[in-house]
Amino acid sequence: MDAVRSGLGERFRQVARAGTALAVLAALLVAVPGIVLSAWVGTVLREAQQRTAEQRVDRRATLITEAVATESGRYTDALRLLAAALGSHERLTKPEFDQATGALQGMRLAGATSIALLVPATDEQIPRVQEFWRRRGVPDLVLDPRGRGGEHVFSVLSRSLDGSARTATGIDATQAAESARALAVARRSGQVTVSDTYRLIRDRHLPPERRQLSFVLTAPVYRRVEGGRRPFVGWVLMGVRGRDFIEATLRRATQGMTDVRLLARHEDGALVPLAGLSGGSRRDLPRDLHRTTSVRVAERDWQLEIDSSSALLPGARSPLPALAAAAGTALSLLLAALVSVLVGGRARARAQVVAATAELRAAEADARRQAALLTAVLDSASDGVGVVDGQGGFLLHNPAAMEILGVMPTPGGPETWQGHYGIFLPDGSAPFPAEDLPMVQALAGRRVEQVPMMIRNRARPEGVVISVSAQPLDPSGGQSGAVTVFRDITAMREYEAELAAFAGVVAHDLRRPLTALRGFVELVRDELDELAGDHPGGSPGAAGAGAAGAGAARDPAAQAVIGECVRQLDQALAGITRMAGLIDDLLAYATARDAALHPAEVDLDALVREIAAEHLAAAATDSGRPPPRVDVGPLSAVHADPPLVRQLVDNLVGNAVKYVRPGHGAEVEIRALPAPPGRVRIEVADRGIGIPPGQHQAIFAGFHRAAGGGYTGTGLGLAICERIVERHGGTITAEDNPGGGARFRFTLPAAPGGSGGEGGSAGDTGSAGSARGGEGDEDGGIRAE
Repeated sequence: MDAVRSGLGERFRQVARAGTALAVLAALLVAVPGIVLSAWVGTVLREAQQRTAEQRVDRRATLITEAVATESGRYTDALRLLAAALGSHERLTKPEFDQATGALQGMRLAGATSIALLVPATDEQIPRVQEFWRRRGVPDLVLDPRGRGGEHVFSVLSRSLDGSARTATGIDATQAAESARALAVARRSGQVTVSDTYRLIRDRHLPPERRQLSFVLTAPVYRRVEGGRRPFVGWVLMGVRGRDFIEATLRRATQGMTDVRLLARHEDGALVPLAGLSGGSRRDLPRDLHRTTSVRVAERDWQLEIDSSSALLPGARSPLPALAAAAGTALSLLLAALVSVLVGGRARARAQVVAATAELRAAEADARRQAALLTAVLDSASDGVGVVDGQGGFLLHNPAAMEILGVMPTPGGPETWQGHYGIFLPDGSAPFPAEDLPMVQALAGRRVEQVPMMIRNRARPEGVVISVSAQPLDPSGGQSGAVTVFRDITAMREYEAELAAFAGVVAHDLRRPLTALRGFVELVRDELDELAGDHPGGSPGAAGAGAAGAGAARDPAAQAVIGECVRQLDQALAGITRMAGLIDDLLAYATARDAALHPAEVDLDALVREIAAEHLAAAATDSGRPPPRVDVGPLSAVHADPPLVRQLVDNLVGNAVKYVRPGHGAEVEIRALPAPPGRVRIEVADRGIGIPPGQHQAIFAGFHRAAGGGYTGTGLGLAICERIVERHGGTITAEDNPGGGARFRFTLPAAPGGSGGEGGSAGDTGSAGSARGGEGDEDGGIRAE
């Protein structure tokens, strides 16, 4: 009996040991893959964060590069324009120099020390050159030759740009080899030139800790005379302190989270650090993100080195990967323990089996509660959620989706969604292109975010505007397809529409008081002109009535006061004119956005020629600029709102005529291009100043202005054009024109029976019906071949 008991005991122990070993093996089979998977999830999330950091630092590098390029471009443009202005004077004097350089002080040229006119002189010519410029308004000029050799370059006229009272005339620029080489290159090339970096001559009196590595920008000055000759006068030279330049230019762009170092390329090709800007925050964090970009300064390519820490970039570092890995590991261990209990329970007593079964049932109940909770969360969500398989069949949708769409999901594929749900462009003017639907894009493997569209069907006759995001399903789930999330943004769109309408009403109501204000200002100015005697030949009665005023006008002090008042009134009139332009643009923007469309057949060819003629007539009144040329090819008729089409064409042609390089006449070409059936595609191309890199889409945003340098405008013109084209169901794009300038292309509905379609119009083949300005036509214009 004892032996039986002993055998049963041994058998029990063997079974128990086998059950324990099996339980351990099963636990390892669950725990190891689970821990590996958790670590992989954490790694994927960390890599996603790293990609986010890389994208953010790329955008910041682009912003910093554009800031430096734009700022340096302002310096070179200012120097080039100043050289041209000084060269236009037959006898340049110091007052004329001061007048020409006065605008530079208001340009806030960061780091700029002074602007000076330099002239060459040999040892023998120094007394004569010194006496010459003394007679031109610099009586205290003393030329101090310091450079080596017999050729010198002296500053004879100068204006401080950094507030310093220290004089900068009489200095021999050849005593610094860097500036001497830049002057020589500028004279040979005839272009703005940047020097190698060095410490400016005018800064040598400063304490060592205040001296900075600097550079100079110089441009040759040629006097314009009849006969085509351009005698060399000298150079204009601007000194720029490197650290001041980089700090003022990039302080806002770096936002204290990026280290920037600017390296100047010397004449021998070497890169020399010019200045740097430290992010300043958390210097203890490693700079693990690095970018190197090239920036054009005058005729050289300088280099920007940008360092940042991913820990400082928003959204680039978070504890999510570690938490996900830890949670996955904990869950894997929990499942392993559960499996161990279940497997080892067969080798234990019945009580243990019952306990393990009870534990399993509790875990099952908890899983069901979790599933019910997830279902409740999905059902209570206010955003619509839909999931489709790889063929477009719906697998899942929540109640909010049916509430927003108003109809049950269609059993068909993507080809039936358009008609079933009633999907239109956001303004409801035309059906939304089926190939551009977010769910179609997601099924093709692309992720789209916040695409606006209108849903209008029998259940939603008034239409609702929704914002849709979609992305492909994770293939690791074993099911191909896509998921979309959308929400009703009708109220938000209505709020934006109310704001636009309010802006239009405000602009309309401002017109009358602004017109009255202009009238009163012009009346006061005319009275001051008469009082100052600017309008001789007045009536005798007026002379008698205004005798006392005329006596006051003869007083020099009174004349000066009157002149100042007239100048201020002229400034007020200029401000009123700019305000009127802004109001007109606001009204046009509101009209383009909200006015009801009244489509009709528009003779686009006649309309374009009429608008071009108006701009040519307006340009003819400006004798200070070359006349523009406008080439117009045969254009097909369109079916659109006539006033809005006129506004569209007028804005594009007006921009092409307006934004030209100084001293050049506008060259504009308007022609038809091949278009899809039922559409007309028009191109407006010019040879103007072009579009800054990276702004080809941003220029269509409201109040965005890409051009500077004295060009006026409100930044609403292209936003109006985009709105007009979109309301007609078309598209408008901007791109660089090969050879210089820009070209804009837009589409409009073709008139019934018109020549719209893939073949384009007759203008594409260069037929004899095209129109263009004739060669040698000095007055510009539109002329048929």
